[in-house]
Amino acid sequence: MKSHLHRALAGAAMLTAAVLAASSCGFGSDDKSDNDPNSIKLLVPSYSDGDHGTKAQWDGIIAAFHEKNPDVKVSLQIESWTAINDVVRTKLQSQSTTPDILNIDAYSTFAGDNQLYPAKDIVSDATLADIQPSFAKNATMDGTQWALPLFASTRTLYYNTDLFQKAGITTPPATWSDLTEAAKKIEALGGGVAGYGLPLGSEEAQAETSVWTFGAGGTWTDGTNLTIDTPANLEGVKAMKEIAAAGVTQPNPGATNRLDVINSFIQGKIGMIEGLPPTISQIADKNPSLKYATAPTPTKTGAPVTLGVADHLMAFKKDGSKQAAIKKFLDYFYSAAVYVNFVKNEHFIPVTTSGLAATADDPVTKTFAATLPVAQFYPSNNPKWAAAQGVIKQQMGTITQGSDPADVLKKVQQAAS
Repeated sequence: MKSHLHRALAGAAMLTAAVLAASSCGFGSDDKSDNDPNSIKLLVPSYSDGDHGTKAQWDGIIAAFHEKNPDVKVSLQIESWTAINDVVRTKLQSQSTTPDILNIDAYSTFAGDNQLYPAKDIVSDATLADIQPSFAKNATMDGTQWALPLFASTRTLYYNTDLFQKAGITTPPATWSDLTEAAKKIEALGGGVAGYGLPLGSEEAQAETSVWTFGAGGTWTDGTNLTIDTPANLEGVKAMKEIAAAGVTQPNPGATNRLDVINSFIQGKIGMIEGLPPTISQIADKNPSLKYATAPTPTKTGAPVTLGVADHLMAFKKDGSKQAAIKKFLDYFYSAAVYVNFVKNEHFIPVTTSGLAATADDPVTKTFAATLPVAQFYPSNNPKWAAAQGVIKQQMGTITQGSDPADVLKKVQQAAS
């Protein structure tokens, strides 16, 4: 979902999960299971920790699947979001270590290299039809859907209502100028409280950047090519630089990761942040007494727009021998009861019609489903987006340390060329 979703909320350490709750190891170069058409390898990132976190969820799903399908063995490996891209690059160097199913944000490079099964080959028609059309489109390249959206995340403004009251702010900001003024008033309260959390560290700088470039009317693509170095995108990046220069953000925003900003907000040390669906449960777990509310993301003019992220499941076809086993597992995973339980425990937005209906009363769906119609997504179906995203992560934070926004966007555009 990172943006990946994506861009996990927890899991700073690398985790390795058990195979059907048995041996505790990942799949490696000496793994003989790659020759078995009924043995599939699943590589996923960690979105959350704890008794109901990502590892526990996948362990439970795999164990229940195995009870119904004892002929199919699923090996699970979990990595942190900070490590998984490097792990994938290493594993794809050999077919024997390449996962059969991968959960990550971008799929287009693998699809462009003809490494993936089309989505229609790895789930039933009924499963495919249950996926919301906008998410299916975002998983489609050159007329073929290559990946299965896992779940969705959007951004919305979280604000501390106690700090708003103390600062005399009566309504949440709708525009950037409103945001800056509100942040100044909160900053003036003192006590080490920052007005706005601006996470431009390498964890997920592309997400915060997208919130601002989209808010300026920008986009990362014209539908075919990546359009990074544009006047609208430059206006959004300049606006980030300006709010940092105004001294109303946390210290050193160019090196601050999203999770740190979220934690500071939960501790009452930041007045406003762009938060995700799981932020609701994090507040409930870590500081249930925090008084907060949500509002639409502020933009240049106040016109509603926000960032949408959908992480994906994809299947590597390799020699084609494991298609039946992969399809059996993925159809099981997307069955209504299994999928809804997974999404609810990870606190994201379902991407299936049945899932949205089943979670209509869930706090996350109530808060965030309304943001989907105004969400713009990363151009995940462009094979060059992964390189562009990497440069944004590496370079965008430098605008708060003196770099020219125009120069940074030029570097990103060069990576996308």
